[in-house]
Amino acid sequence: MEEDEEEDYMSDLFLKQDVRPGLPMVRRMKEAIQKEEKLKEANEKNRQKSVKEEEKERRDLVLKSALGNENKGFALLQKMGYKSGQALGKSGEGIVEPIPLNIKTGRSGLGHEELKKRKAEERLENYRQKLHMKKQANEQAADQFRIRFKNKQEERKMEGDLRKSQRACQQLDMQKDIDVPKETWYWLEPDEEDKKDEEDKEDECTSSDLSVSEKLHILTAYLRQEHFYCIWCGTTYEDSKDLSSNCPGDSAADHD
Repeated sequence: MEEDEEEDYMSDLFLKQDVRPGLPMVRRMKEAIQKEEKLKEANEKNRQKSVKEEEKERRDLVLKSALGNENKGFALLQKMGYKSGQALGKSGEGIVEPIPLNIKTGRSGLGHEELKKRKAEERLENYRQKLHMKKQANEQAADQFRIRFKNKQEERKMEGDLRKSQRACQQLDMQKDIDVPKETWYWLEPDEEDKKDEEDKEDECTSSDLSVSEKLHILTAYLRQEHFYCIWCGTTYEDSKDLSSNCPGDSAADHD
């Protein structure tokens, strides 16, 4: 009668049960994992080892054990004065441990492993060469960029020095009542209104094929000879002797 009675839902036995959601699923998963691990261990124990595995175990066991007096070669060495753990050779400079036994288990022919090793080294060397060539190319590109940037900076500086020389030449020539420059590019270009009046003389007013550096060299030489003026010093000297004595030189590098 008592077994057929319904459980009291207010009893301590019922209230102490863990009724968190998902708990039965977690418990079943843990039990399944433990059961699988036990089954795997049992299969591993009952599994019959292959011939190769048994041979390997026996070979490892024999190789780990030291040679005894029953070995004829070891007994012969002992008669010659050899002691266990001693290096071979008259002076004791030989090997102590036996030459390791390398068992070939693959089906490839002799020398195949060496060939694979050599090819791998060749691939590694080719990869290193490619990296080195790429690094050199990047360094050359960076050097070329720096050179172009430096040349551009120097060209801009020379253009500024040329305009400065043209402005000075025009002022100094006009002080000497020179109305027409020796060369058209010795002075700064005229304003837009003047250009309209001189459209018929474009061929005469165009600059020559000289580079900026060549124009700067010619014009500074003219200023030094005719006006004793140095654009980098910013000074008009009394004569050529005064110019040669006090001016560092006829180039921008001499004034650095």
